[in-house]
Order: sequence, then C-alpha cells, then structure tokens
Amino acid sequence: MTASCKSEAEKTAEDSAARTALIDSTIDQFQKKLLSQQIDSVFSKYNFNGSVAVYKNAEILYQKENGFEDFKSKKKLDTTSVFAIASISKQFTAVLILLQEEQGKLSVEDKVSKYLVEFQPAQFQNIKVKELLNHTSGLSDFGNGLHSKPGEKFNYSNKGFRYLGKIIEKVSGKSYDENAKELFAKAGMRNSSTATSFPGGNFSGAFVGNAQNFQKVENMPKRIAEQAISIPAGGILSTVQDLHRWNSALYSGKILTPKSLKEFMAKSADRNHPIFGKMDYGFGIMMNVGKPRAYFHSGYVKGAPSLSVYYPETQTSLIILSNIADEGKGKNSVFNPHKEIKNITDATQNTVIELRKELIRL
Repeated sequence: MTASCKSEAEKTAEDSAARTALIDSTIDQFQKKLLSQQIDSVFSKYNFNGSVAVYKNAEILYQKENGFEDFKSKKKLDTTSVFAIASISKQFTAVLILLQEEQGKLSVEDKVSKYLVEFQPAQFQNIKVKELLNHTSGLSDFGNGLHSKPGEKFNYSNKGFRYLGKIIEKVSGKSYDENAKELFAKAGMRNSSTATSFPGGNFSGAFVGNAQNFQKVENMPKRIAEQAISIPAGGILSTVQDLHRWNSALYSGKILTPKSLKEFMAKSADRNHPIFGKMDYGFGIMMNVGKPRAYFHSGYVKGAPSLSVYYPETQTSLIILSNIADEGKGKNSVFNPHKEIKNITDATQNTVIELRKELIRL
C-alpha cells in the first residue's frame, strides 16, 4: 500500500514537472519570436553596430551581431568580439569590496580615511566605504571639493570608484588586475580582462561618428586605464557571453554569500539617470523602480555605449555592447537603441511572468 501510494505520488510529481517544462518551453518559443521581431526592428531602425544577446540560463532567446569590429579593415563583429564595457565595470569593483568584507579585511561601514591618506583631511574624513559604493560620498569628479555632505545626496562619481580600487589593493595586498582576474575565473568568464591586462585579439575598439564617416578613438584600451576614467570605475573589457556568465554566477549566489549579495542589491540611494530616468541604486548597480525586477547598469566611454540587465524572476540577461557612437547627436541619441531594447525586454518580461502564472494555474 505504501509503495503504491509512493508510486502515485512520484507519478504526480513527474506529471507536474513535465507540464511545467512544457509551459516553460512554450513561453521560451513565444519569447524568441517576439524578441526576434522587435529587436530586429531596432537594429534596422538605427543600423545598430554592435552585439545584442538575451539569455535565459543556458538558453539563447536572442542573439545578433551587426556591423564591424574594425571599421577600417571591415572585420565583422561576432560572438567573440571584445568590447569596452565602461561603467558596467563598477559592479565588479563593488563585488570585490564585498569579498574583502567577507574575509574580515574591511567593513562597508568603515571610514575611507582608515585606509587612504587622501581622505584624512577634515572635509573627507567622515566618508564611508558604502558611500563610495552608492555615490553618496559627495565627492566631485572635477576639482577637489565636495558637492554635498557625505551620505546626503546621490552624485555619480568615477573618482569614488577609483578610490575603491585603491582600497581593494591595500587590504588584499594584490593589484586590482590580480583581484579582477581571480573574480573573472570564479564567474567562468573566459574572454574578459582589465584594460591593463588585455592579452589582445578580437578587440572591437571604439569609434565616433558613423559607419560612413568614422574616427577611431586612439590609445584604446589603454586610455580607459588613465586616472580620468580608471580601471575600477570603467576599465573592464568583456563579451556578451561573458557578461551573461557574470550575471548568472553573481545572482545565483556563486560569487558572494547570501548576506553580501543582499547588501549589493539593496536599495541605498535614489538616482535620476539623465538617460534611463528614475531608478533605485545599490552598490554599483541600478534597479528598476517598478516591474519587472531588474538589476542593470549602463556604460559609456568615448565611442563605446553599453548596457547589461539581469531579470532575477526568470534568470534572464540582456546584454547590449557597441563600439561606435555618433556623439554629434548627443548622449541621449547614442543610447536610443539601448533604451528601446530594454523597453522591449522589460515589457516581454512582464508579459511572460504573468503568462506563466496563468498557465500554471490552469
């Protein structure tokens, strides 16, 4: 009798699992068709030069490369093309800080002056590590003063992340490059590096203008390692596949402890982004205010606009990398394709999340 009941229970569980798998497969096919139609139209509308991919776990929902890795040689982009990801780099720096906290080498509540002499003057000595992480330190990127009192307002600061890189080096006893290399390996990122450790090969560079009238940004990738940008704030190079591997590893808990990951994702500031609008801000990561839940960051260094988004409810990544920007049209215009594609994937996520709930209930 017990064996028979157990067998029935097992059969019910198997039937339920099979039904769920069928629902998920159907939804994935629906997404693939929808994304293909809508994102292809964005490529056509802007003649977008870059790589766009939407991954759900190991499943490719959408992937397309269009245009050139090098406009001079006309070498075409492919899935191995390496891009400057600019400020998407900040989340790697934030995670490296939290890994040091896990090892007891610092606390994000510590004053930065504990580690760096630059913060010992009176006006800087109360700035905390967490205030560098969420851009509420008040530090000015231009000049040597403060925009506001520490912890009071959001003021985006590359300089703050450059100092976070210095803290990482001080408490770990290793260079930022060494720490980053270990982190890439932990996340399974095979084709990522810092600008100063880039081995060469398949680099898409950066260009300004358009495909017909372009100018190469010289001294790439070395220029993004210079103090004005810096590796910890914007100097990592990566691919669409590697950034998906990063999202998957990070948000599934393979990099940080649950406590640290919660700290990373928790809203600790409000940001009114000049391009993407109002959002919540954590430690080097932005978040949608409404639905769907999404963790994301844009990036821009001259000639290289980028965007990485992760939707935790469906374990889905959207990665958009490009290597040309028509700066004469303004920053907002440069990011029009990125904004439109994110709007498409946001809407698609809302649809499939609700659709799955309805189908499961049937």
